[in-house]
Amino acid sequence: MKTDYLGFCTRLRRDHGDISHMKLLSENVWDLMSPDLVREALVTHADHLLRWERGIEVFSEVFGQSVLVTEGATWQRQRRMLMTAFTPQRVNGYAQLMTTAAKEAFDAVSPKGQERALVNMDTLWSGAAMDVILRTLFSQTAEPESLAAAKATQVLSTTGYREMFHLFTLPDWLPLPGKAAKRQALHTLRSLIRGHIDARRSSHVEGGDHADLLGRLLALRDEETGEILSPQEVFDQCMVSFQAGHETSATALLWWSRLMAEHPEAAKRAREEVASVVGAGTPGPEHLPQLPWLTATLKEAMRLYPPVAAIMARRTTAPIELGGWHTPKGAMLRIAPYVLHRDERNFANAEAFLPERFLEGASPIPRGAFMPFGAGPRVCLGQHFAMLEMTLLSAMLLQRFELHLPDNAPRAEPEMHVTLRPKQSIQLWLHRVPNARAGQGAAP
Repeated sequence: MKTDYLGFCTRLRRDHGDISHMKLLSENVWDLMSPDLVREALVTHADHLLRWERGIEVFSEVFGQSVLVTEGATWQRQRRMLMTAFTPQRVNGYAQLMTTAAKEAFDAVSPKGQERALVNMDTLWSGAAMDVILRTLFSQTAEPESLAAAKATQVLSTTGYREMFHLFTLPDWLPLPGKAAKRQALHTLRSLIRGHIDARRSSHVEGGDHADLLGRLLALRDEETGEILSPQEVFDQCMVSFQAGHETSATALLWWSRLMAEHPEAAKRAREEVASVVGAGTPGPEHLPQLPWLTATLKEAMRLYPPVAAIMARRTTAPIELGGWHTPKGAMLRIAPYVLHRDERNFANAEAFLPERFLEGASPIPRGAFMPFGAGPRVCLGQHFAMLEMTLLSAMLLQRFELHLPDNAPRAEPEMHVTLRPKQSIQLWLHRVPNARAGQGAAP
């Protein structure tokens, strides 16, 4: 499983069907491989599930007691409070920050007058997404330490996934392989987040004068109790918003850009759609309903390569029935969206890139078969933010560039970390679209 978790899950589904039970040391493990079983677990029996303890231990090292980690009444309170900061209306208010960050990133791709450039797409998308999250969290543009922060995020993703397969985590101060890199990564991110929070508090303006996410976190009050988030909770929520909000979007866009280069006709159709809807202006939230094909390409990319390819396992707190099977208290339930997304019963010709699956009038997708943001009460709080960011940034890239694979480009192979990343770096030729003037002073 550690060597090839997704391959293991794919073979498990092929050889043993929709639900299987195995013993791993003292663990009773149940793998759920159909949309009905997944929804039955995550939705119907949500009140009888907790996240897997080992996963929580690993995540809490980075995210503290944030909404991603907590359970019970604490999680309910945090979720209730945070939902008000992530409504579609609130998120739409960040659109201009997103497009400004994207414009600066794309303007730097190639010197003025250069018609094409060979670009490391991971660097491009990580930088753009980093700038977006810095602007939306702290009203700050990308800083000198942002590149180090992007690398730190990837280090923690790699080490976090590796530690999931250990029974416990050895102290980080030990002189063991990977420990120094992990310590430095944690220090980099904590210093960045703590510095911005301290600067905001020292300015004596913690709420209304700042419309960024930090300002809203500082101003939040629980409607039921009147409580505010504690200083530690604000720090932890900023950590999870920063890391999850940057890495998942950048990873999804990385896979999308590779697929666009592999499927030039789909990319051409998306570019023409953007041109007809947005022209040379800057895309905004009001354009999203008019960009169905572009949205479909993004969803299809997340179907084939979901950023979160395996959901953190759940522990049953009471006996439950799943598909007619008795699952005892204390069982571990595992779910892999990657396997669901590539099941021929859910998606015909499942290995192919076919964005038309997500267009109006296409065959209905079974509920629970497509879950890039999870499902049930713990569905991702930032899904509206992510879709807005990815749609705006992908539209602006297509306004400016055509994407081409280099000769003899290696096959893109997925590799599990906390997020699903390519084994090799993805480099593409970006050819400037003739007479591209997108966003040059045009009104949003």
